[in-house]
Amino acid sequence: MKQGAGVPDRGFGLYIHWPFCQSKCPYCDFNSHVAAKIDQKQWLDAYLREIARTGQETVGQTLQSVFFGGGTPSLMDPEVAARIIEAVRATWRMSNAPEITLEANPTSVEAGRFAAYEAAGINRVSVGIQALDDEDLRKLGRMHSVAEGLRAIEIARATFSRVNFDLIYARQGQDATAWRAELQQALALGPTHLSLYQLTIEEGTIFHERHARGQLSGLPDEDLAADLFQMTQEMCAEAGLPAYEVSNHAIAGEESDHNRTYWRGGDYVGIGPGAHGRLTIGGTRMATECVRDPMHWMKSVLTAGTGELPRSDLSGGKAATEYLLMGLRMYEGIHLERFAELSDTAIDAEAIVFLQSQGLIQLVEGRLSVTAKGMPMLNLILRELVPA
Repeated sequence: MKQGAGVPDRGFGLYIHWPFCQSKCPYCDFNSHVAAKIDQKQWLDAYLREIARTGQETVGQTLQSVFFGGGTPSLMDPEVAARIIEAVRATWRMSNAPEITLEANPTSVEAGRFAAYEAAGINRVSVGIQALDDEDLRKLGRMHSVAEGLRAIEIARATFSRVNFDLIYARQGQDATAWRAELQQALALGPTHLSLYQLTIEEGTIFHERHARGQLSGLPDEDLAADLFQMTQEMCAEAGLPAYEVSNHAIAGEESDHNRTYWRGGDYVGIGPGAHGRLTIGGTRMATECVRDPMHWMKSVLTAGTGELPRSDLSGGKAATEYLLMGLRMYEGIHLERFAELSDTAIDAEAIVFLQSQGLIQLVEGRLSVTAKGMPMLNLILRELVPA
């Protein structure tokens, strides 16, 4: 079925995972590792091989975004980033204004490399500020101070055309007054994009171990967390940065193209240890996943010619369920026409009617979306709507 006139372009992107960090943050469940020594030339060779391999599978696609994630990609040599971007441009046809993002930490050393990354071809940077309180930065295991974070934002905005920075809220001992003051400080900087995440205790993290031992005191209860979320939505909207996704806020035109490819159910190549991807080949949507351990991934690429694990077929309604789960994170929602393309099973009509009656979702001209009232209850709504 052809894409309908009201369905936005789902996009095609490339994700490159750099797995190394200077230290492991206690809340982080990403595939990140601390290494004393990194052979960046060898890593470049592996990335270039994977770009060539996946490029052969996706001939004819127009690449709209590249995202260097991690880990801490701002520990990658700028020359390595430049060579990767050069190879990407030689492999795929690029859109007229591709978004090329680098995640960065705001230490003074890394911020000092911003100009070199811009020269390499990076045009958007996402800076992991995480908190505007020095004591809370220490608790989060961050290696920068508030002063370094603010300076990094200043350097980033003078260097790149597009800048995002992250904050984590609902932290230990943080009440509504403290978060309001911190968010006001962040908004006073005049950002065009903010990623604002509630602290979650993820399995396999140091925080999870501490929490299980009763050593992580002062976390907000559900009512306070809900209040902090609502406050965040209202303050950002008033400042001209409405939420376009449950945790992401932007002025019009500054939304992340790459992340919207994920949420809209587009295709994307995933390269690097533990990287995931979604590819539609021969009409079949496939989930890709790379070997997680960095050294094993490297060895697999250099000796076996691929860092991927066996792919998973997302037919049989799996792609439709994923589209629903990801798409309803965005305030634009999902298009039922697209859902029907992916599944023979319709969303429960009774569940839609019930959730509409509660003011939690809306259905307008074939587009199903979660309302501002419903977004704090997104997980409950998804349980109701996901086909059995």
